[in-house]
Amino acid sequence: MPRPRQALLSRQRIVEAAAALIDSAGLEGFSTRRLAAELGVRGPSLYNHFATKDEILDAVADSITARVDVSFFGRLDWREALLRWGHSYRAALAAHPHIVPYLVRGPGRRPAALAMADAVYGGLVDAGWPPARATHVGALMRYFVAGSALGSFAQGFVEDPGLYADQYPHLAQAHRLAEHQQRVDEGAFDLGLDALVDGLARTYERTVGPLPPLPSAGETD
Repeated sequence: MPRPRQALLSRQRIVEAAAALIDSAGLEGFSTRRLAAELGVRGPSLYNHFATKDEILDAVADSITARVDVSFFGRLDWREALLRWGHSYRAALAAHPHIVPYLVRGPGRRPAALAMADAVYGGLVDAGWPPARATHVGALMRYFVAGSALGSFAQGFVEDPGLYADQYPHLAQAHRLAEHQQRVDEGAFDLGLDALVDGLARTYERTVGPLPPLPSAGETD
């Protein structure tokens, strides 16, 4: 019987299957044995491409980070760059919330994660932020974005009006939050990100110097 022209496995196929498995089963449900079963191969086949389970997780995490747009740094005002990066970063993480606890441990040796950190830090330093403060800003943004992607605030409230009516009168409409999840969660993120960047702008003006007005939306595209 002739051998297949293409290998049954590739790094890309393993990463895509691993990401799908983590999306459906969570980190606690992920194992190389289960991943191999999903791919229809024997477990040892995976180790022709990845030496360890953590290497697979690193590759999954980095494939998600690679979707984050950092092109704004060095091209736009740092405030606008932070806003746009924040939205792109959250979108990438929110699409795969189960990998977030692993991803936010730090960039390690992951190329896309290191490239993102380099772009953000370099853009902030070039914009006048002292190096130590640029590090703080990058860390602060990661805390905020990752926290927002870990779960839904709106879905944390059960759809049972009777639960709230008597004991929690200020939460009388909380049972409706879940049906408006996207509007609630995205609205909260937008408000928080705007407030965060506004606060950083005030810190910059106190410690570095005055800032020009932000250009209008049409001027930044």
